[in-house]
Formats: sequence, structure tokens, C-alpha cells
Amino acid sequence: MIIIAKNIKHLRSLKKLSQEALAEELSITRSRIGSYEENRSAPTIEVLIKLSDYFKIPIDILLRNDLTKSKDSSFIEIGNQRVLFPITVDDNNDNLIEVVPVKASAGYLAGYDDPEYIEQLQKIKLPFLPTGKHRAFPIKGDSMLPMKDGSFVIGRFIEDRQEIKTGKTYVLVTLNDGMVYKRVMNNIDLNGSLLLISDNKLYHGYSVPINEVLELWEFTCSINTQEYSEEELKISSILSMFNDLGVELKALEKHLK
Repeated sequence: MIIIAKNIKHLRSLKKLSQEALAEELSITRSRIGSYEENRSAPTIEVLIKLSDYFKIPIDILLRNDLTKSKDSSFIEIGNQRVLFPITVDDNNDNLIEVVPVKASAGYLAGYDDPEYIEQLQKIKLPFLPTGKHRAFPIKGDSMLPMKDGSFVIGRFIEDRQEIKTGKTYVLVTLNDGMVYKRVMNNIDLNGSLLLISDNKLYHGYSVPINEVLELWEFTCSINTQEYSEEELKISSILSMFNDLGVELKALEKHLK
């Protein structure tokens, strides 16, 4: 039970609580907290339930995962509990980002909230990224031209749905469609959904209920794994111009209404 001993002490430190203060919150004695943290005894199931309720972390995460490298920002709220969302750092305490490889992308839906799955992903450091939790996702197909098949999109994790901006691109993990990269129209206030649009107009847009969106990552930058040809660059410039024009016209139309 070494992990639970380390976790109790670490979580208490994150809350800036003394052993006595935590004991009071859990309605147990300070000596019991001390014995748990020093691994001299193991918490009973009743105490584990109290710890889980107080820190809002599932019991299995308390027992199975070493949380000593986690911060308050390493957890996300799901319902009334917090789920571990690993933020990995290197020896210099700089954040690393996980790379979801093409071969593993199909399994991401099953493992996106599993710390062990995330921990085994390859990691890279991109020092120019803004603050926040980032992850790299592979792009498949041509629905988001000029983004080439095989490219990677680095996205910043969005926890607050109020941050979703109409016209921006996001990587979404959805309940029924898996992982997709699309331009998003925020219709949450209108009908509780997001309209997902491909930049390649050969593909039709479709709506996804917001309660089916499991994760949302706002585009930060992209990494191309293939060089653009001269012709592709010309097409890219034209498409970009029309996309920008479309967003401006939508904004003008909304203003006129």
C-alpha cells in the first residue's frame, strides 16, 4: 500500500492541510492520518470512501496511480469527481506533450481517460507552446484541406465549454464518431450541440450533441510530415482566403440580424 500512503500525503499537501486538519475533515484521528502516510497501516474501505469523497477522486485512482507528480491542474472534473489527467514533465520541470500515433488513434476512444494508456504514449517537448495542457493528434484523410494526411495537430485541452469559439478548429473525441478534427460552430445555447464543418467542401457538416463530446482540444499548431508542392501551396492560399471570407460573412450576417 505504498502508493496510497504517498498519495494521501501528496493530496493533503496540494490542499495545504496539516494532518490534524485533514483528520478533522474526515472525522478520524490525526494519528491515523500519520500511520497511513508513513505506511504503518492501510486505510479501511470506510476511510477510502471518505478520502475519495473529500478529494473527489475515484478510489481506484487513489490505489493504483502514483499521484506525486500531479498538480491540481492534472485533474479534470467529470460529474462530481476529478479524474487524473497526467501532465508529464522532463528533468527541467518543462511540460511534455503526448503524441497519439496513427496506429494508436483508433484505440484512443477507449484509453483517453486511462492514465496508464496516456503514460505509455511517446512524448515530445515544444517550448514555444502557450500555457495549458497540449497533446498531438494524427490527421487522416483530406476533409480538412490544406492539412495533409499524416500531419499532426497539436491542441490545447479545453475543459470549460464556454471557451469554445465559433469558427476555430478543434480536435474532438466524441462518443459515436471517435476522434475528429473539424471547424466548430458553437450552437450550445441554440440547441445544445456543436456543428462540425470540414474545410474541404466535398464533405457535409454535421451536428454533435455537446453531451457526446468527451474531449475538446483547440488548435495550437500543426506539424506536417510531408512537403507541400508548389501547386498545393497555391490551392492552400486560395482555400485559406475563402475560409476567412466565409467566417467574416457569417459574422456580418449575425451582426445585421
